[in-house]
Amino acid sequence: MGGQVKPCLVLVFTFFLLVLASAVSTNRIKFLKQIREVNRRGPYIGLITVFATEEDAFFASGSFKPDPKYPFIDLSGRRFRIGQVRGREVVYVRCGIGTINAVAATQQMLDVFHMKGIIHFGIAGNTNNSMSIGDVTIPKQVAHTGIWDWVNPNSTVDPADVAQLDIGNYNVAKRNGTNLLGHIGYNKEQFYSVSGEPNVAERLVWAEITPHWLRLASSLEGIKLEQCVNSSLCLPEKPKLVVGLRASTANIFVDNAAYRDFLLQEFGVSSADMESAAVVMTSLSNGFPVIVIRGLSDLAGNQQGDNAWIKFGSLAALNSVKVVLGFISNLPHTTTATS
Repeated sequence: MGGQVKPCLVLVFTFFLLVLASAVSTNRIKFLKQIREVNRRGPYIGLITVFATEEDAFFASGSFKPDPKYPFIDLSGRRFRIGQVRGREVVYVRCGIGTINAVAATQQMLDVFHMKGIIHFGIAGNTNNSMSIGDVTIPKQVAHTGIWDWVNPNSTVDPADVAQLDIGNYNVAKRNGTNLLGHIGYNKEQFYSVSGEPNVAERLVWAEITPHWLRLASSLEGIKLEQCVNSSLCLPEKPKLVVGLRASTANIFVDNAAYRDFLLQEFGVSSADMESAAVVMTSLSNGFPVIVIRGLSDLAGNQQGDNAWIKFGSLAALNSVKVVLGFISNLPHTTTATS
């Protein structure tokens, strides 16, 4: 009896697998058909934000017009929204916090959709005392400041490090000058791109924003930005747009005045965030134009009391959206990935 049941179970299991494979194959074919149809409407401008506050500001602007047939396509847990902004075809996605999420979402967008280039926007911490909360920065260069060699106090310094952070320098009580946390050496990034040799990395610190997009952004410096969150909460000065500074990215939420000052002194950056360098390097690696637009929501730890992004995050996000919309309006309809 047992010998007869076993072949039956094998047949049932095999039939189940065939049905499952057929369903998966059918869904795959349907998905690929959708992508083909969507891409006929391209090429698209890619819009990438990070979290809900930035997304809310973008959709609250009322500028996004969803595609009536394919308003979105879901990929690996992310929703890529297809539509138009200011008459331009766009694909929008909220990537999630951190460099890994930023890389994954950007690469998915570039792999699946017919793209022109990427606009990455949202909020950031302000590390430059000449800038203010509510200002918007469009950097010309972005560094990934999250590649560390964390070494012991008496270890030999790597001459290839681009900067050194000696933690002992920040002791309140020196304790004979010894700090067991040692020091951190900052490494260069390994950058692979379609324009380089296969499997050969370029060593770089600064990823360059696409020059012709940066020049186009310079024409927006007179744009009017919002000063008030509401009738009872306003900034002391009118925010401004600044183009051409430097930005840093690491998987670190910077809310520490000493580290903020270190980033400014050693790298000369005016903003700190957790995604921009990842989006920029992924876009450039694939040969696509890219620009970063970030509203400054806080002083990255240089403020008194709680981090100011709780109060001004929505305002900073709104101002970044206003600049994004202005930039999209100025983009030539003929912009291509190689122009």
